[in-house]
Amino acid sequence: MSRQITLTPEEVVRLCERIEGAQARAHAIPKLTDEYPNMTSDDGYAVQHALRKRFLANGRRLVGWKAGLTSRAKMIQMGVNAPSIGFLMADMARPENSAITTSDMVHPRVECEVAFVTKAQLQGPGCTRQQVLDATDYVLPAVEIIDSRFSGFKFDMPSVIADNGSSARYVAGGRARYPADVDLRTLGVVMEKNGEIVATGASAAVLGHPAEAIAMLVNILAEQGEVLPAGSFVMSGGITEAIPVKPGDSVVARFQELGSVSMRFIE
Repeated sequence: MSRQITLTPEEVVRLCERIEGAQARAHAIPKLTDEYPNMTSDDGYAVQHALRKRFLANGRRLVGWKAGLTSRAKMIQMGVNAPSIGFLMADMARPENSAITTSDMVHPRVECEVAFVTKAQLQGPGCTRQQVLDATDYVLPAVEIIDSRFSGFKFDMPSVIADNGSSARYVAGGRARYPADVDLRTLGVVMEKNGEIVATGASAAVLGHPAEAIAMLVNILAEQGEVLPAGSFVMSGGITEAIPVKPGDSVVARFQELGSVSMRFIE
């Protein structure tokens, strides 16, 4: 598949530095397409790839990937036919029950996701749900703390891809289960903030089955000439809408069959 790149290598570096600065200093910036209206999703991935190379060169460790925009409604709304993907670094992880700072984020929000840990390499094109399930060691419940760096939490597909899918932090918890032991399509999820239910959902909201999101992620990686290695931690996308959080908030995500994940937020 031919890629549609409109940015020059110099522009990719410039936008990578802009995104890196916004993430590091936790300040909002205009969406990238304000200056580059012809930016494509492939341009966004070029910026994301440059950001990942920079992080790795600085000694950070890649542990996996995440899918975003994995509900059909969101894809239709954004005018795309595939979810976006982003990478996950080891230092983005936070322990279960921990206190998570918000002062180093711009628009922190939380969403419930099913995470997959792989035991075999996956590669596309043509990766299928069954291949994902066969390559999965175990699944576990997770909460992603996303943080768009764009002003007013307003962005488009090329910009959000360049911003690494708004990735910021993630927390895994509950209990690990073999995928054959649970019906991953029908898992119910409840998110509570400060003791009140703020979101509910079922795992079928993620492309009908969370493993479908992982298959699509693998196929997007293939378009970029990459594979998903064994031992990867992969988040399949939000089951619930993303809920804003602030210092003083406590969040618990309860997953049917998989247990719960909890955290609190501080300044």
